[in-house]
Amino acid sequence: MDTERHPSPRQTIAILSRGDAAARREATAQNSRFVRVFEALAAAGIDAFPVIYDESFAGAVRDQLLAADGVLVWVDPIHQGKTRAELDALLRDVAAQGPWVSAHPDIILKMGVKEVLYRTRHLGWGADTHRYDTAASFRSQFPARLRASGPRVLKQNRGNGGQGVWKVEALPDTEGMVRVLHAQRGSTPEDMPIDALLARCEPYFGWGGCIIDQAFQSRLPDGMIRCYMSGAKVAGFGHQKIKALIPPPPEGPEAPEAQPGPRVMHGPDAPPFQALRGAMEDEWTPQMMATLGIDESSLPVIWDADFLYGPKDAAGADTYVLCEINASSCFAIPEEAPAAIARTVKQRLMRTERART
Repeated sequence: MDTERHPSPRQTIAILSRGDAAARREATAQNSRFVRVFEALAAAGIDAFPVIYDESFAGAVRDQLLAADGVLVWVDPIHQGKTRAELDALLRDVAAQGPWVSAHPDIILKMGVKEVLYRTRHLGWGADTHRYDTAASFRSQFPARLRASGPRVLKQNRGNGGQGVWKVEALPDTEGMVRVLHAQRGSTPEDMPIDALLARCEPYFGWGGCIIDQAFQSRLPDGMIRCYMSGAKVAGFGHQKIKALIPPPPEGPEAPEAQPGPRVMHGPDAPPFQALRGAMEDEWTPQMMATLGIDESSLPVIWDADFLYGPKDAAGADTYVLCEINASSCFAIPEEAPAAIARTVKQRLMRTERART
């Protein structure tokens, strides 16, 4: 009876993204790029408000986050030269004082970095993958591996938008020369001594701690499949004919033929992706959680696994190779994803409330 007379207040969610002081002053749920997420949360009975972050007003952001029951974070690892170093420290502090944070920085360091490709290489999504922990091991091991196994893709541990991702192939009939292509849009192939490439990549050890080395997937022109996840369940798919790591035509990287195709979004029930959905929900996500030491309640409210097509199997069916997991800032998302986010948020809030009482 007392509960009926005094119902619990509606729980609140902060939606955090990066911006400047002007964006902070003008931010509303209605003018946010996450407006559909706000709408889905409201339909689920959850109040949400936007929070704009920059290092210059981090103290005010901290106060806002501490007033919320939960925090959803959409901030890239690298943005206009800024990293998440200070933000991640702030989010750890906030989470330690009560509000839950998704994705928590410690979870990002487990699954949202390129090292996950090495740590989970034994799963069904794995490929020929190696990790270099030091510049010395990189210099001593990578050149021989490149000569022995064909084109490779080097990836800095933390990054986005193709930053620090390189296709590397040895040039025939040369000594120590390689052709490299950066994954950032607008890049063109460069021929250089391998020592120059090694020197160019060395700074990655300072920011991300390691470099990941994968075999180049020859079916890259068939496109990339982005599998969107909310917690442990598939929330949708996106398929895109990407152009990263594909040499541009003679007209150059600005030519229409060099531009990526649109990402075509699909719901979780889309027939072409049901084999992938089954593998993700029934095998690979549980296996990843066991390998990385992540419980289901800590999985990000929204994340995605990006797959390239691997070699077809003996029956002629597609196989899939994981090329990265995005857990820091997964957007844009399929039409079905905001409702999936709201369901997962509601489950997390109920779990938190039970733990408190």
